[in-house]
Amino acid sequence: MEQATKTFKKPKVELHVHLDATIRPETILYFARNKQMDLPGGGSVEGLLESVICKNPGSLTEFLSKFEIYMPAVAGEREAVKRIAYEFVEMKAQEGVIYAEVRYSPHLFANCKVEPIPWGQKEGDLTPEEVVKLVNQGLKEGERDFHIKVKSILCCLRHMPSWSRETAELCKKYHNDTVVAIDLAGDECLWSETGPEHLSAYEEASRCGVHRTVHAGEAGPPSVVKEAVELLKAERIGHGYHTLQDAELYKQLLEMNMHFEMCPWSSYITGACDPDFTKHPLIKLKADKANFSLSTDGPLPFGTTLEKDYAVVATYMGFNEDDFMRTNINAARSCFLPEPEKQELLNKLYDAYEMTII
Repeated sequence: MEQATKTFKKPKVELHVHLDATIRPETILYFARNKQMDLPGGGSVEGLLESVICKNPGSLTEFLSKFEIYMPAVAGEREAVKRIAYEFVEMKAQEGVIYAEVRYSPHLFANCKVEPIPWGQKEGDLTPEEVVKLVNQGLKEGERDFHIKVKSILCCLRHMPSWSRETAELCKKYHNDTVVAIDLAGDECLWSETGPEHLSAYEEASRCGVHRTVHAGEAGPPSVVKEAVELLKAERIGHGYHTLQDAELYKQLLEMNMHFEMCPWSSYITGACDPDFTKHPLIKLKADKANFSLSTDGPLPFGTTLEKDYAVVATYMGFNEDDFMRTNINAARSCFLPEPEKQELLNKLYDAYEMTII
């Protein structure tokens, strides 16, 4: 990983990145060997990356299929779950991030009290709640050792509505004990409508003061974004590129100061946006002074780093240092920290950027 982005060397905030898509290949190979599991690439880092990284624009479905290659190596393993969380903090610290929110589905790492058991695992003894505890431990130890702050977001999955209520309950139980929000992720093209299980989970999260973000307008149409805001009471939108296809909705969200979690390289690889970066929705968001941030989404299968994402928007979308500072201030203002901690984060950025207010 880069020690810090060369495009923007000052401290950064990252709000949209998936834990199961930010795993070191060496860690995957270590646990694959422990399980005597064969992975593509003959056991080498280079070979694994060759099979896992999406290199050309395709689809969100193709991207999601990459997890089937490597997740069986780490799922159901207590040591792996905690180590992945710890190493996530280390990787983000090396990229110059001082605050991150990392998201994941506890059920996708579990092999007990989860139906169906993911990744073709045999039933074991690692429950979704124990996954949350292990991630919390790894993140806290990482915070201690690498001197940055990291919180987590628990994901409901569009194609697994039966898991959503438990996800909401875990958000409640561990609220502000590392967990700060709930998310709804998955392929909108296959599961665009919000079912009653997801709605119930979000209603409970809202009732209990748990923050809410939703993947919407990435693969799906603006109507999914509208539903996320009006039905699920989303406070942030993950991606949201297709919002711009509905001028009235876009205007409404601008007036609401809705935060868009934008992931430039991800949007290119999944085919969410025109492959010509000079036509990317980010350009209009920047011109309209919209509230958005920049994130990597899935560094492993996308083969990206914050340096790469920042370089893309600098090279093709005209972003300069002032734009990057404004973007990171937006991220801090829209993060899901409790207010005192949010103000502390903002003050750190103001000091680092040598500004009073932006």
